[in-house]
Amino acid sequence: MATAVYEGKRRVISTGSTEIDKKMGGGIPEGSLILIEGQSNAGKSVVTQQLMHGALNGGFRCATYTTENTSRSLFRQMQSLALDITDFFLLGALNVYTMPAAMTPEAATTAFDKMLEHLGRLQGRYDVIFIDSLTSFVSQVPESATLTFLTAVKEYCDQNMTIFFTLHSHAFEEAMFMRMRSLCDAHLKLRVEEMRDTLMKVLEVAKVRGAEKSTGNIISFDVEPGLGMRIIPVSTAKA
Repeated sequence: MATAVYEGKRRVISTGSTEIDKKMGGGIPEGSLILIEGQSNAGKSVVTQQLMHGALNGGFRCATYTTENTSRSLFRQMQSLALDITDFFLLGALNVYTMPAAMTPEAATTAFDKMLEHLGRLQGRYDVIFIDSLTSFVSQVPESATLTFLTAVKEYCDQNMTIFFTLHSHAFEEAMFMRMRSLCDAHLKLRVEEMRDTLMKVLEVAKVRGAEKSTGNIISFDVEPGLGMRIIPVSTAKA
């Protein structure tokens, strides 16, 4: 089992994979706000689940908000990727909150307010929060509402809570994404590329503020049942 890594007084969240952590500059410093952005089926949820598994094994207490799964389907999906988290849930180190995948503008605005209030209640109880995904929220509210929400969320990060959130690439125009990226401490971008007549998932580590080592690395990977994320060597991917 992995243990929490310390960066001075700040712990670092590991993915549980030495190879992936190296690409991320050594891991994600706690107290960060992290955007995981990508097109549909690019692996946003898989990367989120890998990070969740690594955080739990590193001794962090985690909570996840999901529009993609129920608690049972999340546990089943992660078990199929060799990322079993059931024991952490049973021991109280993990909690799962389900959210609707489709919303009206009024419901989305109310949900933002309720989530901020709920995050306040989780503070001190959980160290790392995952939101997968925010797309159903932001597609129904003005861009200013999303920036206001993320600015408020950043205040929790300033108090040492680490918050990951996923967004589909079609959620905003590039100008809005640029504003969000500047607000976030880390930015992970996923896409699908065709390599050797095979569709491959690609993770670009665009930014990790406070990382021990340099970032900006590209990770090509596939997702295999029973194995989870399988890193594809650069030489193999480009061959």
